[in-house]
Amino acid sequence: MLFRSGGSQHIPRPEEWGPGGPPAWHGRDLSVLSNFAALQQSIVRNIADREPGDWLPGYLPDEERRRSAVLVALHDSAAGPSVVLTRRTSTLSTHRGEMAFPGGRVEEGESLLDAAVREANEEVGLDPSLVTPWGMLDTLSTMVSSSRIHPVVATLPVFPELVAHDREVERIVHVPLAELAHADTYRRESWVRGGHEVDIHFFEIEGDTVWGATGRMLHQLLDLLTC
Repeated sequence: MLFRSGGSQHIPRPEEWGPGGPPAWHGRDLSVLSNFAALQQSIVRNIADREPGDWLPGYLPDEERRRSAVLVALHDSAAGPSVVLTRRTSTLSTHRGEMAFPGGRVEEGESLLDAAVREANEEVGLDPSLVTPWGMLDTLSTMVSSSRIHPVVATLPVFPELVAHDREVERIVHVPLAELAHADTYRRESWVRGGHEVDIHFFEIEGDTVWGATGRMLHQLLDLLTC
């Protein structure tokens, strides 16, 4: 299988790694990813009010991690249902130059939804009144930033007018979900880190490689939407 070239993001593969298996949506009907009305029905059926699981590879105890929330914002477009992603600037202290959902740290007394929407407004200028929240993807933890990430899935009624925050966001992309599910876009690798074997999910899109925590969240999103 030939994959797209993706981007210049640095991939710190460990010595022990190998190719992984097919995506969770392999062999499924993917037409839901090309129709926003059908997509919304799938969100209601498979994501709304679901109890999020917990993906914790054991790098750090939970109490040593900071809580973060990200907004998985879905909207319709000429290319079909799409998701908002950002490329982080090269000046940030962690995950510099990597692809991510808008989001950040949960402040004291703030709900996960409020934190995700506030961060999206600060990073890309998303109008909070456009956001309709539906549910959560699984909580997951990162090694580099010692964060515990809570992904909030939401829909937007229109194609949003967004502006990148110069200090945090270098690029905003609206990626069609059907493109993410293409066989030449997605691949999986199996890494051994800290004694744990972990599936690492990659999406090679035009000019960028999405991987790490964002890749894992995208993989679960497509899995839930197509099941």
